Parts: sequence; C-alpha cells; structure tokens
Amino acid sequence: MRSGGGGKGGARRTAVAAAALGLLLTGAAGLTACGGPAGHGEDAGATRPAGGAGDRGADTADPTRVPGVGDRYQARIPAGSRQVVAVYGEGEDSADSTVVLYTKQGPAWHRERSWAAHNGKKGWTTDHRENDKRSPVGVFTLTDAGGVLPDPAPGGGLPYTRSASFAAPRWWDKAYWHDFDYVIAVDYNRVKGTSPNDPTRPEGASKGGGIWLHMDHGSGTSACVSLPKPAMEYLLRTLDPGRHPVVVMGDKAHLAA
Repeated sequence: MRSGGGGKGGARRTAVAAAALGLLLTGAAGLTACGGPAGHGEDAGATRPAGGAGDRGADTADPTRVPGVGDRYQARIPAGSRQVVAVYGEGEDSADSTVVLYTKQGPAWHRERSWAAHNGKKGWTTDHRENDKRSPVGVFTLTDAGGVLPDPAPGGGLPYTRSASFAAPRWWDKAYWHDFDYVIAVDYNRVKGTSPNDPTRPEGASKGGGIWLHMDHGSGTSACVSLPKPAMEYLLRTLDPGRHPVVVMGDKAHLAA
C-alpha cells in the first residue's frame, strides 16, 4: 500500500504525522544527515557521458558483476536484487560522484542511465557518525520514498509518502529549499517500511541516519547523495520493489576493494 495523498493508507499517514511533529520541533529530525547548507559548487544537472568508472566500457571482463565493485561489496549485493544504483565517489575526501543505474537481465548487469551527483561534502567513510559530513560506504536496500511533490509514479514504484513535513526549513539558504521535493531513503540505520523521515534509529543516534537520495543543490551534502530532478524522477518511476533495488555507494577506491 502506498501512502500519502488521496486513497493512501491511514497507517502510513500516522507515521508521517509523527515524523512531521519531530521535524517541526527540531528543525528536521529526519534531515539530520542530509540537512543544512553545505556551500555551493558546480552544477550537477548534466547526465554523465559514456566512459570512465561505472560505464560498461570500463569493465567488460565479467558482465555478471557490477562494474567497479570489488569482491567485498559485490558479495553484499543480494542474490535477488535486479536493480543497482551505483554511486561512484571521485575520491575519499571528494563531494563529487557519478550515479549509474544498472538492471539485471538474465545473469548480466546492464547500464541504463548515469548522472553527475554529489555526496557528503567531506567525502566518504566506512564508519559513518552523526554530523561527520561524510556519506557511508556500503550496500543498502532501497524500500521507501517520499517528498514534498506528488509521486511521479502513482500506483507503482517504491511506496511513496507525500508530506509537507519534508520541506527544508525556510531559514536555510533558498538554494536548498527544494532538496527534499523528492527523496529515496537509503536503508542505513532506519526502519524499513516507514516514511523516509521517520526519526527512528535502531543502531542509536550516534550512528547517524536520514541518509537519502534527494534533489541536488549543486554542491556537497551533509551525508546524502544528491541528484538532478530528472534523475530523481527517473529513479522513482523505475525502481521496483519486486526487483529488490539496492544502492552500492562509496568512493571508487573503497568500492573496488
């Protein structure tokens, strides 16, 4: 059952209401990892050209493996997953990255789309902590989405919670006001099957949370991965719970290990 909007389930509306209260009281409890201005940088709206890390041309040896991902993280991709959102960070301390969507057809992974993107403004870490301004390296499921705007894939795609509670605080710089028009929750230290802005942190607050794929403002984030609006719309229309989508994310060196 998809939540938010007309005809959506009451249970998910209850979860949204609880999360919204937290947002109002704290200035975005569910935005603690993604929230806050991170400065301005290059525009991330353009689709990446073919070639380079993440492109099929860069790794043709074994089509049954996601390109650029070594044994450690390759083994963590669930056997049943047939959609992978790969985030290739330019460097351990860089905020620049490329996002590539792969789909599995038979035993082989095929590159569908790629986009310029941003990650944590201080780069990446294998031991993410609250407010460290680094994105967590790893393989995480993608089960829930939401945002301020209407679901671009009504009746399909990931369960979607539409709520004004996602709106970035208006005391932030105007450049960040639309960051959460669309979000996809990364299942890092959160409860699956809940709204992305549910503030519950099963591993404790110190491990951070609220890690999302969300709209790009042109520079590094507080820990999330940000993409241009067309990319978020495409992912929301394309990611299918029945295909068990995951995100494989990190700087290129860590991912290749």
